[in-house]
Amino acid sequence: MLKVYQKYIIRNFLQKFILITLIFFSLTVILGSLEEISFTKDLDINFIYPYFLTLLNAPITLFEIFPFIFLLATQFLFYDLFKKDELNLLKTNTLTNFSIIKIIFILGITIGIFNIFIFYNISSNLKFYYSNIKNDLSDDNKYLAMVTKSGLWIKDEVYDKKYIIKSRYIKENFISQSIISEFDENFILLRVIQSKKINIENNKWIIYDPMITKENLTTASKNPMTIETNFNYEKINNLFSNVTTLDIFKLFDLKKDYERLGYSSDEIFIHLLKLATTPLIYGILSILSAIIMFSMTKKDSVILHITIGFLISVLIYYLMFFFSSLGNSGKIPVHMSVLFPVLIMSLISIIGLININEK
Repeated sequence: MLKVYQKYIIRNFLQKFILITLIFFSLTVILGSLEEISFTKDLDINFIYPYFLTLLNAPITLFEIFPFIFLLATQFLFYDLFKKDELNLLKTNTLTNFSIIKIIFILGITIGIFNIFIFYNISSNLKFYYSNIKNDLSDDNKYLAMVTKSGLWIKDEVYDKKYIIKSRYIKENFISQSIISEFDENFILLRVIQSKKINIENNKWIIYDPMITKENLTTASKNPMTIETNFNYEKINNLFSNVTTLDIFKLFDLKKDYERLGYSSDEIFIHLLKLATTPLIYGILSILSAIIMFSMTKKDSVILHITIGFLISVLIYYLMFFFSSLGNSGKIPVHMSVLFPVLIMSLISIIGLININEK
């Protein structure tokens, strides 16, 4: 059973958390609407469509900034406690700074768990729906690349030819054990090209030792041949990099498919690790926020508090982005790309927490 002071702190925090979330959500919708209006201005669609697309995309954007919303909400909570002199009142009831922070820390863990298993899964599915609609509306809807249990599949159109490409493995700039079915504009099969090795570094693919089947006649060649496509390794890599369109269960399935294909699953692993550490990050941010607030005086303006909160948020964002980039590029182990920033913030929090409890 929660005590009266615990209910008061939790209620106070949730009010601020919800208010700040609504403010950021409104900003996300406004800015997103401008982008979607620009995207759909030349399309013959209903005027409501851009706003519908914005609402589909807004939740996953909000999820990305939740850690900083949590930091700001914690700052405003302590700002109110200081301003109304309620912190001293709580201390007269034998409460310490540590016990107050512990409530927010546990609340952060709880909100983080809810966000991961409920909010993120809903948001990622809305993002997936949003991406499909945008793809249908864009000029690139005739191009498609996807990974399944059987390998890499690509649908492509170049000039008056259509290609269905299936490859078993992909590594660096090469695809292996590939079958390319070439059709005319009426989808009549022209030829089938098989190869164990194809260089896809650029849009002009180099096919080594091709076996060409045409009109039921198969011929083998030792000379490389080339075909023009809309895909290269970088484009394929970028197509698979939007992991926010997949919920947790789909991420695990895709990770297995990538590993079966021979394609690097580091980015998916990093994303899953980020999701797993999100509740802990919320808790750590509550401590960091408390450190900031206890180091300031009652006379400091709310603008100063907000400014410092944003600066801390930006520093944390770039710290995590920097190590994530190192992990994706293979410069450091992928697990350290997520855990190392968390470790740094944890050490700062522990040192600050010791000093705070002595006040």
